[in-house]
Amino acid sequence: MAYVITQNCCKDASCIAACPVDCIRPAEDDGTTAGTQMLFIDPETCIDCGACAEECPVDAIYSEYDLPPEMARFAEINAAYFRHHPLEPGLLAPLSAPASLPRGALRVAVVGAGPAACYAAAGLLEIGGVEVDVFERLPTPYGLIRAGVAPDHQRTKSVVRIFDQAFADSRFGCHLNVEIGRDLTHADLFAHHHAVIYAVGASASRDLDIPGEQLPGHHAAADFVGWYNGHPDHVGHVFDLSGERAVIVGNGNVALDVARVLLMDRDALLATDIADHALEALAQSRIEEVVVLGRRGPREAACSLGEFHALGHLPGIDVIIDGGDLEPNADDDVETTLKLELAREFAERPHTPGNKRIVFRFLSSPTEIVGTERTEGLRVVRNSPDGESEVIETSLVLRSIGYKGRSVDGLPYDAASGTVPHAHGRVVDGSGAPLPGVYVTGWIKRGPRGVIGTNRACAAETVASLLEDFRAGTLDRAIPDRAAFEEQMAARGSDAVDWKGWRAIDAMEKQRGTAASRPRVKFVSVEEMVATARR
Repeated sequence: MAYVITQNCCKDASCIAACPVDCIRPAEDDGTTAGTQMLFIDPETCIDCGACAEECPVDAIYSEYDLPPEMARFAEINAAYFRHHPLEPGLLAPLSAPASLPRGALRVAVVGAGPAACYAAAGLLEIGGVEVDVFERLPTPYGLIRAGVAPDHQRTKSVVRIFDQAFADSRFGCHLNVEIGRDLTHADLFAHHHAVIYAVGASASRDLDIPGEQLPGHHAAADFVGWYNGHPDHVGHVFDLSGERAVIVGNGNVALDVARVLLMDRDALLATDIADHALEALAQSRIEEVVVLGRRGPREAACSLGEFHALGHLPGIDVIIDGGDLEPNADDDVETTLKLELAREFAERPHTPGNKRIVFRFLSSPTEIVGTERTEGLRVVRNSPDGESEVIETSLVLRSIGYKGRSVDGLPYDAASGTVPHAHGRVVDGSGAPLPGVYVTGWIKRGPRGVIGTNRACAAETVASLLEDFRAGTLDRAIPDRAAFEEQMAARGSDAVDWKGWRAIDAMEKQRGTAASRPRVKFVSVEEMVATARR
């Protein structure tokens, strides 16, 4: 018997270190997990100890005998990876515990509280004596884990459990509801910390740059995701759900999340933590078909194998494949080959009368959003020799073509990539020279790619650079004690929510969820959150 990694894999890679026979791949000798969108267990080497399943932060690992029916295929998917990549031992060097420091010898500010920030903070707190202060403009932590992960992916959201122990440490300072640039400045942070790590993500959506995109009815998919997840910045959005068709431009995992949520029935949504306003609006939706548009073919589809596979198990929903070559090439990697196999199976399935539909239209590019006063359709052109053009009738177009970071006040910024220039996490100026004591991690560092667990290796690289600079004396300067910083925040009128306050918000949301037989019922306004934290 072997254990099997399934759809929810977040690539945190905790399982790799836990495995006593080193049979989980892919893993690089620097601790990263590049090359695939999930991890795999070699069934021939696995000794059925279950250590990986115990360590997995998102409960994505099952005994092959306990696989739910809708995940049974992952046993073969894991095995297929190792048929193409036979297991090679000894890729990971043993971890060594870093030496402790005198308390207060190194104090680091982390701006942001999403997964990248949390991994960086937790990594620093592994070193005895290091003090860490996290700053987040919302009264809630966890960034896109809370406000980006689809509401029907509760297992994925459970990754936050891995931070519980670190953030209970007295050396961890939590300052939620504090915006850098409004309540405090970079200079304030730098005056009271030896180093500052920016983990502010990539919150700007890329534009389509086509005529008509200013029309009502066209939105960034990120706005829709924030709306259904109850993000305070997005609760006021209004989406036209009165038509029978929606079109999503882009075919990554966010596009698939949006397509599922648009077509799920009320009972299915009630089992999630979707925001109440979105639950009610979607219950009245008339949308029966979601077209997922990709300018390239199925081989280049950006969605992960796991998320694509899961679409085939949605009750009452047909998956339709329109366009593109579905036959694998000899040089296709394992995940691409398996995605093409799934696409062929979807294409061959009979359609069920009365079912809703997710239609993947490949080799099609948007050229114009059509309408007079609002969106009435999307003009697309086939990326083929004939270049045929047509209008897909729709009143709702959502673009899901990627994100870019916003400039950070006082830091260099690369407008083309939407990132802060860096060298191994050290922020660098126009000449390539590092700015002492200033670092980045997450999407603002590497761009909007990877899954939640990708941030672990990204943060580890930044933390390693910071510690190297500390040992070299680059960060060696006198700063006031923490009490002086707290006094300054109070003098500025900061209305910070601490970790205890967040736990009060968390507990109340879960309590409200229990009363409604749901995982949680979220607060969606900052005022409600702060009031709950103060009780």
